[in-house]
Amino acid sequence: MTAAERLTLWLAQLRDTGRGVLVARGVIALAGALAILIPTVASWDQLDLVLILAIPLLIATVVAPDSLAGVMFLLTVTIGWVIRAPAEISWGLVVTAIALVVVHLATAFAAQLPSYVRVERRALRRWVVPGGIAVLLAPVVAVAAALVQGADVPGSLLVTVGALVLATITIWFAAGQRLGRG
Repeated sequence: MTAAERLTLWLAQLRDTGRGVLVARGVIALAGALAILIPTVASWDQLDLVLILAIPLLIATVVAPDSLAGVMFLLTVTIGWVIRAPAEISWGLVVTAIALVVVHLATAFAAQLPSYVRVERRALRRWVVPGGIAVLLAPVVAVAAALVQGADVPGSLLVTVGALVLATITIWFAAGQRLGRG
């Protein structure tokens, strides 16, 4: 296949892209931009390497959500955050965490769909409910972690991990998942 044929095929697929897929990819772009922008303008010194790597990875994730670029984007922003972010929990960290959760969920949704598919409301509802719960639980877990961190409670790491496990279980069951195969 020549380059002209590939470009023609890509433009035809882009023209036939469904609204649900475009919305999911728009959400990926917006949440990913927030996840890059907030640490960049924050008070801590963000690594320049994060910007150099994250921006092309975000573009690749929007274009091909079923590729490895999404995972690499999440890892790049998270590692940059872990290396340079302050120890205390701030609203910037919470919003960055929420943005990363939204990128993850929107990428998982968009990755399973061909670009030409028409998405029904029922399918969107199946993703919006657990996604909404995940977004709402992120600040709750952050506040709980901040309270435990400031109180010097023995075993605070276990409390934080327990809160994350509880949040994961809540999202799992809210998505309608079951423990068995049936």
